[in-house]
Amino acid sequence: MRNQEIRAALEYHEATKHSERSLRGNRHVLDFSNQPLPFKIYRGLEVIPLAWDLPERETPALDAIAATGSPHSGERIPDISVLARVLLLSAGITKRKRYPGGEILFRAYANTGALYHVDLYLITCDLQGLAAGVYHFGPHDFALHRLRSGDFRGVLLEASGENPDLARAPVILASASTYWRNAWKYQARSYRHCYWDGGTLHANLLAAAEAEALEPRIVMGFADAVVEGVLALDPRREGALTLVPLGRCAKPPPSALPVPMLRLETEPLSREEVAYPAIRVAHEASKLESSEEARSWRAHAMPTQPEPPVRTKTLPLRPASSAEQRSASLDRVIQRRGSTRAFDPTRSLRFDELSTALDRATRGLAADFLAPGASLLDLYLIVHAVDGLPPGAYAYRRRERALEPLREGSFRETAGRLGLFQELPAEAAVNVYSLAALTPLLERFGNRGYRAAQLEGGVTGGRLYLAAYAQGFGATGLTFLDDEVTDFFSPHAAGKSVLFLTALGHADRARLS
Repeated sequence: MRNQEIRAALEYHEATKHSERSLRGNRHVLDFSNQPLPFKIYRGLEVIPLAWDLPERETPALDAIAATGSPHSGERIPDISVLARVLLLSAGITKRKRYPGGEILFRAYANTGALYHVDLYLITCDLQGLAAGVYHFGPHDFALHRLRSGDFRGVLLEASGENPDLARAPVILASASTYWRNAWKYQARSYRHCYWDGGTLHANLLAAAEAEALEPRIVMGFADAVVEGVLALDPRREGALTLVPLGRCAKPPPSALPVPMLRLETEPLSREEVAYPAIRVAHEASKLESSEEARSWRAHAMPTQPEPPVRTKTLPLRPASSAEQRSASLDRVIQRRGSTRAFDPTRSLRFDELSTALDRATRGLAADFLAPGASLLDLYLIVHAVDGLPPGAYAYRRRERALEPLREGSFRETAGRLGLFQELPAEAAVNVYSLAALTPLLERFGNRGYRAAQLEGGVTGGRLYLAAYAQGFGATGLTFLDDEVTDFFSPHAAGKSVLFLTALGHADRARLS
């Protein structure tokens, strides 16, 4: 794994960077007459409806956001109603917005361009209310669509190199992207979005599953061709992203079943699909070919890294205590979450609000590529308006739970430029950037490390969204001028690449009404 060729991931990242020059040279025009369907709709499959009228859980959102995957005592085998809740809060339709030309159906998680290219699949044993099989979750009809009958968990277990988390799970949830549903707008850069949007979805998924004591954990170590075969994906147009075990049972999965090829008919996405070869090249170059490679991936899990010495006084976070938290239930927060479309620059956040958001977003990610407490990311902030915190640039010291001042000053104009010349990052109270040193990361993990870093960036952004809405303010994910972000935070950020940007602040209700 250490010696795997990493040029493909670095070349893809470099080729899909935004700069002022690349934006001026991009002649891409959206053809709305060819806009793809935001759903994968199968023809002729058995449909198992899910119940919409689920009683609300009172789990506080701020308690559920930082899911650790901690083990619970005894067996925990979900039934179909528990899975319905997890699917609704992860990827279900939560809002409908009508406009003269039609209707937009917004999902539970933030997604670039509201194009929703990530699908969820369930691979289960026999459950109460659901027979063993492989199912696709259809948000459009809030139902499961049976692709295969039988217990195929053993196939995934084998593909993962006998991952122990999959070995004890009665349900495995898989995610996959249909590239064209996002590439219609974002072209080759959409491979980044597979993991940005997959990440915000997984922020919801981990929180919802943790609230149900299902011990969720992200698994990215698996033989891709095997998983994509079980899900009957078209590798020319789709790619598997993750596996997430849900629940715990004492009985191991049965031996791997044969996986016959399926030719399933789906509704056409649009009149014409445009292929972006860079997406397939990046995905192919970062595939694992065997269970042995999957086992090696897991063995290279990133340990907790020591932080470099600090040369200035740090500012410890002051997150609200449980008694002080003003947090709605996870159900309510996800139902009302959106992407803020206008911030009020005259309103500031309190330092305890920002502290709580950062604390909940960075407590640790339960994933097979990370040791407990480890991360692939470094967070940087541009602060405009936070009470008790001077405006300026900061680095987040994860282990110390503190902010390291880098530069004081007002950088609203700079933040607007870095955020692709938009008002949102200029008018927000604070912008949080996820960066990673890609070269050493890829030297450790191979090209697949690029997927993991982008996914962790998306999860971090998704958690910041949830923590913001739990506390009564807003958030939005934004894109950026890649190299200029690194330059702004350098020399501290020298050699790092920006992977995700989340703007936080109070919404401007007057402009949104």
